[in-house]
Amino acid sequence: MAAKRSSSRSRRKGALPAGREALRKWGRRIGLGALAAAAALVLLFAAITPPMTPYMMSERMRLGGISHETVSMNAIAPVMARSVVAAEDANFCRHWGFDMSAIRSAMAAGSNRGASTLSQQVVKNVFLWQGRSWVRKALEAVLTPAVELTWSKRHILNVYLNVAEFGEGIFGVQAAARHYFGVDAANLTAVQAARLAAILPNPKQRDPVNPTTFVRGRSQAALSGAATIRADGRAGCFQG
Repeated sequence: MAAKRSSSRSRRKGALPAGREALRKWGRRIGLGALAAAAALVLLFAAITPPMTPYMMSERMRLGGISHETVSMNAIAPVMARSVVAAEDANFCRHWGFDMSAIRSAMAAGSNRGASTLSQQVVKNVFLWQGRSWVRKALEAVLTPAVELTWSKRHILNVYLNVAEFGEGIFGVQAAARHYFGVDAANLTAVQAARLAAILPNPKQRDPVNPTTFVRGRSQAALSGAATIRADGRAGCFQG
């Protein structure tokens, strides 16, 4: 009997490592599968603009519908593209997905505000989820260089302009241009483009039609910045 009990205990002790090894194998398989799926999506969306994002789907369910229309870069006023870059990521053409100088400045100021590039925002909007977490930031750090390697800068910006939120249930610059100004994105004026850029990244709290003093200031900065990056060549990677 003692020998049987000893043998039974040995089997139980041996079963635990085997169970752990099985879990590790399944974990590796799931991880590799997720990476393969992400790589496939990165390559797919290098050729096409994503028709929908996870956040857009959740907002459509919450609100019962959203306003959104995908347009090509040629159907967006060039000054709109420059205004968004000037307002959100002035060194867009000069970095590889992470603006290290902005990150250092944000860290020195004790904040991460302003350190997120347009490339990172596209990765978050298209592949990940809203909210702040270390898991999401880690995935963002892995996917951003992959997007930079396989997508052109012009395509990254075009995707951003098509999926960015510009108000409650309003996604993409075409829907925003029509909602706020009654024009197509191709016909936005410099002032209108700067106003739309100024409400980012908090469009639900800011109004481009009846701007606060703060939004007016951001709008003026975007208007001036759009002209500056055009003159100094920082718009060269996305202007056709």
